[in-house]
Amino acid sequence: MALKHIMINDIIAEQMDRIQNLKKYYPFFVLYENTFSQFKEGKFSYLDMGYITLASLRFLINENNFHEKEITYDEYEAFLLELLHRDFSLQEEADEERELALYIFDKLKNDGKAFEFRFFDPEEKKQKISRVKLIESTVKDGQVFYHVTSDGIEFYLDTKEVKDESKINIQQLLLEKMIRSDNFKGGIDVVRRINREVLSLKAEKETVIRLLRTEVYEGAAACEKFMEKTAKWFAEEQRLFAKNKALVDKAIQKAQADSGSQKTGERSGALAEISRLETELKKTIFSHSELIAETAELSQISDQIISRAKLRKLRPVFDFHQTLNRLYEKDRPQDMEYILKPLFSPKLFQSFSILSIDNLLTLKADDGLKGETIERQEAELDFKYDDEKLDLSIGRNFAMLFAELLQRLEKWDRVTLKEWNAILEIKFGEEIYKNRDYYAFLIHLSGKNRYSMEEMQKKPDTMLEEMVLTHMSDADKERYRDMGFTIDFGDEQLMIGPEDPEESDGQFITDMIFERSGK
Repeated sequence: MALKHIMINDIIAEQMDRIQNLKKYYPFFVLYENTFSQFKEGKFSYLDMGYITLASLRFLINENNFHEKEITYDEYEAFLLELLHRDFSLQEEADEERELALYIFDKLKNDGKAFEFRFFDPEEKKQKISRVKLIESTVKDGQVFYHVTSDGIEFYLDTKEVKDESKINIQQLLLEKMIRSDNFKGGIDVVRRINREVLSLKAEKETVIRLLRTEVYEGAAACEKFMEKTAKWFAEEQRLFAKNKALVDKAIQKAQADSGSQKTGERSGALAEISRLETELKKTIFSHSELIAETAELSQISDQIISRAKLRKLRPVFDFHQTLNRLYEKDRPQDMEYILKPLFSPKLFQSFSILSIDNLLTLKADDGLKGETIERQEAELDFKYDDEKLDLSIGRNFAMLFAELLQRLEKWDRVTLKEWNAILEIKFGEEIYKNRDYYAFLIHLSGKNRYSMEEMQKKPDTMLEEMVLTHMSDADKERYRDMGFTIDFGDEQLMIGPEDPEESDGQFITDMIFERSGK
């Protein structure tokens, strides 16, 4: 009876979550089932609305999120008619084709209404309605623009990931939609999926290393494939991480500002969900930074292993066993001469040069006995492994960047990331943008919105603070002992690197405003 009671409670408690997962599939099957049956007396029933629906969602995701633009109906109509001509060989009058395209688009957006999914709630014991949209519209300057909803993106991702795009990027686009629509609970699930993808890439990296150590050629191919699949997306993934982190921070500020007008339960519930989302996002950002560092390390490991394998191939080795087997196969024992003859070739007769007699007569003997000089060798106590050297380099770079920021704030009290980048570029050159430690520093720095040197020296809270205190000089610690600063995120997206578009690698980062606090 107890097990049956638990089963029934699980069925009732999990019903709402299961319905929320199912509802995003409902519009697809409604559209698939009866879209063309009543239009023009079934004239276009040979068209596949399921295929058209998925193709339309892919088009909207590509334009809205990859190209960051909302589309007009004319742009969608051009895409749809091209698809119908190419895939279904549609050949009708121009007016009838446009009428068909408008009919399909109206069905996709359900005439501007949400698809209503009716279900029974066993906890409240009544029928309920869940609404879901695939396409939404906005009006700007008198023109209607269309974009895909978070439910539409999530449904498309569940069918299969987007080809030739980073899975982490796609999930981050969905996360952005979730945050903007205040669906923080759904955003937590998305961040956890991103974190699982990052951990999966880490595990794949370890598999590549193991393969390199056993099968060099297969490992080299796997390493090249892994680098091609992951490394090319790192800059874009970091940009989206910073963007979503800024959105979460704004959501926290908004929730705190609205807390006065909300009930206590609603206020604590909303802030708790946003806080959990922020925590999960910080974990994922840190894990992603580790993946970037490990991927760079993988490239070095691969080069070293391949280089050693090449040297082993060039080493002169004669295999007697294989040679003997070949002689058996050819049945030519006389060829043993070529193997054995070199072994008997060395001459064992020794001779003494007459010219050395003069040297013997003039040689002065040393009557003193000399003891053997024994050099005492001490262990190299400062030996460091490669990963320790990498940690040391990262720590020094973090401390240097932190000190540079404090120095600017000491002079100006307020500085933006754009201004600080300009100073770093003058001081260190444009190579600063090619150093991954610079981006890792900004990601770790954005983990908190306030820093105080006094509090850091008492008890460092984060890995960044520990590394800064470990590697910062005593003079700088004393100089900035009473200083601190706060961080706010701006709305501007900065292109970092050379201003010339032909030289720039197209990396963007959200602007940050640093303001001095303390004495």
